Amino acid sequence: MQLTDAIPHLRAFGRSLSGNPDLADDLVQDTLLKAWAARDRFVAGTSMKAWTFVILRNTYFSNMRRKKFTGNYDEIAAERILSAPAPQQDPLHLADLQRALMEISDDQREAVILVGAGGYSYEEAAEIAGCAIGTMKSRVSRARQTLEGILEDGRFTEASAGHDKSTATALENIIEAVAEQAS
Repeated sequence: MQLTDAIPHLRAFGRSLSGNPDLADDLVQDTLLKAWAARDRFVAGTSMKAWTFVILRNTYFSNMRRKKFTGNYDEIAAERILSAPAPQQDPLHLADLQRALMEISDDQREAVILVGAGGYSYEEAAEIAGCAIGTMKSRVSRARQTLEGILEDGRFTEASAGHDKSTATALENIIEAVAEQAS
């Protein structure tokens, strides 16, 4: 029962980390399989959600380490690069925030999502990320400063290309996870 209750939170965290709904769903599925296989190692009385978040996080970073040696060709992204529209002068949009999140390091993105959007305390976020509380506070601080600079200057690179289409879905999941935390 506790494992199924964690699924919406895992999906929101997975989408926030990866920026891709399909990849996030695969991460959640892998996480659930690993959690089920290791269910005898779960310590009763501890947080199932935190335990599964650690599994998801480790799975994500393991996959990213493996993927850095392979290249993906995205035809839609290639077409967008070849025929890029003129920059918009509109105010900040949610797509800009999603793109800015993809510009910062994985550690910083994870930290700001856990603390800022997830509503976790620094202590809980540090436990999930497997780092010291001071490290978590530092990551959140640096992430906020970097995000502010990126959004003010519009300094987007290819690291965030293609992440503007899934913004609404990812943001809805982040907001949903925060709302569930509050209730």
